[in-house]
Amino acid sequence: MAIAAVVIVIGVPLWWRTTETYRAWLPVNQINELAKLQLQLSVDVEVVFARGTLTPEQQKKVPLTQTQEEEHSADENTALRYRYETKHRTATIMEEDALNKPTAAEADLSLHTLSESPCGSVVVYVIPESSSLLPEDVSVYIGQRRTALLRIGAQMKVGRTLEQLLAHLGPRVKQVLQVMSFSHTDITAALSDRVRLGPGNKESIADSMRAFKSSPGYEITFSLLNPDPKSHRLHWDIEGAIQSYIQPLLMKLAPVANFSIDSQILYYAMLGVNPRFDSNLQTYTLHADSLAHVINPVEARLGSNAASSNPVLNFLLYVPDAQHSPLYILGRRRETVPSNAFHSPRWGGIMVYNVDDLYGPEAAFPVSVNINMAKVMGVFLAQLRLMLGVQPSSPPAGFLVAPCGSTGLADWELDRLMWSRTVENIATATTTITSLAQLLDQIGNIVINDNIAEQVSSTVTSLQLAVAELEAGNLGFALQYSKEAILASERAFFDPSLLHLLYFPDDQKFAIYIPLFLPMCVPILLSLLKMASEARQRLKDKEAKKD
Repeated sequence: MAIAAVVIVIGVPLWWRTTETYRAWLPVNQINELAKLQLQLSVDVEVVFARGTLTPEQQKKVPLTQTQEEEHSADENTALRYRYETKHRTATIMEEDALNKPTAAEADLSLHTLSESPCGSVVVYVIPESSSLLPEDVSVYIGQRRTALLRIGAQMKVGRTLEQLLAHLGPRVKQVLQVMSFSHTDITAALSDRVRLGPGNKESIADSMRAFKSSPGYEITFSLLNPDPKSHRLHWDIEGAIQSYIQPLLMKLAPVANFSIDSQILYYAMLGVNPRFDSNLQTYTLHADSLAHVINPVEARLGSNAASSNPVLNFLLYVPDAQHSPLYILGRRRETVPSNAFHSPRWGGIMVYNVDDLYGPEAAFPVSVNINMAKVMGVFLAQLRLMLGVQPSSPPAGFLVAPCGSTGLADWELDRLMWSRTVENIATATTTITSLAQLLDQIGNIVINDNIAEQVSSTVTSLQLAVAELEAGNLGFALQYSKEAILASERAFFDPSLLHLLYFPDDQKFAIYIPLFLPMCVPILLSLLKMASEARQRLKDKEAKKD
């Protein structure tokens, strides 16, 4: 009896406690609420009227603030709400001086110097029809910053109230926002892996499949392929080219992700596809149908990227040997591609650089070749923009979009990328943390240590802050919180401690415990049965004595 009492009172609780799976507390209710998350994207729009665009009666009612909300359903469960808060005011004296510059580009630079618009915002300057900033066939000019110039006709302000004038300007301002700010197409493309896209979103699908998915960092590798060192000796100033053409773009993209760059020269590296001689063009050609077979043989020579878990963007410059020079890439319609380059979605790009003019009858091999890096980097820069998700804009008729400049990226293009990356990060982190919570709920013998619980709580907090900042229109903070959320969610989901007990299901535990405890439990169980039988017998004897 004493042994049974010790086993039941002390042994069983001690065994239960020492073999218990430690599971730290998780904010399950808040995680479940994330699955029902509805995003609201807010944009601050400022419409500034220059001198000559308003009548004295209309100026009396300025400033005026309007708020417009639109709701678009991305799928049956997620509703995306777009909110535009538009403020109206008249231009200051310094802004009037900037708008009197000879060209629209100079005016855009002067306006940016006066005051830098917050990230994600748009400023539209309404200028009179008599202004010489825009050509006659241009009604809207979109600069390199977050400002646009909109020409207003003289007949629009005559005999109209301010409300009527704003109603006429509304559709034009909305077109400006579709170019400079986020669009439903951008957001749908960012969520393409998580929502069902309709037949009208084929362009969104193509854009999302071309660009790399959002990541905290990227590795960029530039490779020079020299298939025949006996034909030519290649010289390329890759360091100077990176500093002049690539680094300004990456510095501007610093809020989106971290980048690392390396370069290499590969000798005797072949494309893996034999070029065909075209008698009509008198050149060697690579057809578009054969380009898919070029990647694998070349990729085997690029080296291992196992040192980093970040996506790798490969940019290859191929200089054909003298026997297959010149070499041109043909499109689907058998026309030569102007850039003589092609790109592979979510992998990188390859450019063919011809030097056939150096192969004369008196050429001494190997021929020394100085590669024109401005030409090469112009192609790689365009491919890099596509790989990172900077989509080319298609402005409506009457719009003039300024070139992106030396940085390779306009401020409003950066904003559009930040909008889509923020939404994508929030969706990815939400999916990851929700899947982890469901996994931990279904498998009860997985250890949840304090570090995992801390990462899960950090993810939930960062997601809530990112959603709040999006709703408030603070794009920079929203992107930063979304990056923190996706990093914390991945650290929690891929934590090695989650695998410790996955291979010890309950049936295996019983297979271990039964041979160990059954010999000891049999006599204890028999003694307990004997004690119960004696207790019942004593109870019967007491009842018999009473009778």
